[in-house]
Amino acid sequence: MASSSIVFVTIFLATLIATTRANFNNDFAITWGDGRAKILNNGDDLTLSLDKASGSGFQSKNEYLFGNIDMQLKLVPGNSAGTVTAYYLSSLGSTHDEIDFEFLGNASGQPYTLHTNVFAQGKGNREQQFHLWFDPTKDFHTYSILWNPQRIVFSVDGIPIREFNNMESQGVSFPKNQPMRIYSSLWNADDWATQGGRVKIDWTHAPFTASYRNFNANACVWASGSSSCGLSPSADSGSDWLNQELDSASLERMRWVQTNYMVYNYCADLQRFPQGLPTECTSTP
Repeated sequence: MASSSIVFVTIFLATLIATTRANFNNDFAITWGDGRAKILNNGDDLTLSLDKASGSGFQSKNEYLFGNIDMQLKLVPGNSAGTVTAYYLSSLGSTHDEIDFEFLGNASGQPYTLHTNVFAQGKGNREQQFHLWFDPTKDFHTYSILWNPQRIVFSVDGIPIREFNNMESQGVSFPKNQPMRIYSSLWNADDWATQGGRVKIDWTHAPFTASYRNFNANACVWASGSSSCGLSPSADSGSDWLNQELDSASLERMRWVQTNYMVYNYCADLQRFPQGLPTECTSTP
């Protein structure tokens, strides 16, 4: 992206905001799975399925440059060991940006692991993992990504679980120049997903199915090949998210989640980083 484009987008970003409540027929395209992904109920619902032959996936028709994005998911029930349901934002290429939710299945009665990661300019390795305080297979829950020029916040049912701040002034890359699409897939990852790959998929439980509804994007929609963002027909004003930060109550809720439900934090993995923890782990924004 040319520097002039960045300036143009920055100037007009506050007004070039689209709010879209999804109809999956209009806003998403099924990209693989040979019929295992299905759009149902006139576009209100979507399901992905995995069997021994293949998983399935979809992506948004729009690209977004910053936004506050929600999706409700109900995860694969029962023995989901070895499966991964991924829901993420990503650009393309070797220096891509990416913001990840990945749900790692488990044996019946054991908790899912919610895996989060942030890539900027092709560099990731910023994993934090959580168990959830509810059963994510019993009902739909809302998984949200707030992405603005200052920070990325991951939330579950409106409760923030992780914040990744823009620390470019200290040499930490941050996703801000590459528009990203929304992707989701359900796939076989039993070589690593459950207990490091020790627990494999039990195909007698197939097909495995995850369900989606109530997508909402209050976001800047990027018009491919253009130097500005384009508005959808459902454009709405309201860009509070563009400068949103966590207030004291939200920070307290995030600390509660991280104290009680975080099961891995790369910023606490001294064995992984014997030469010293990454800059963002030891500095303040």
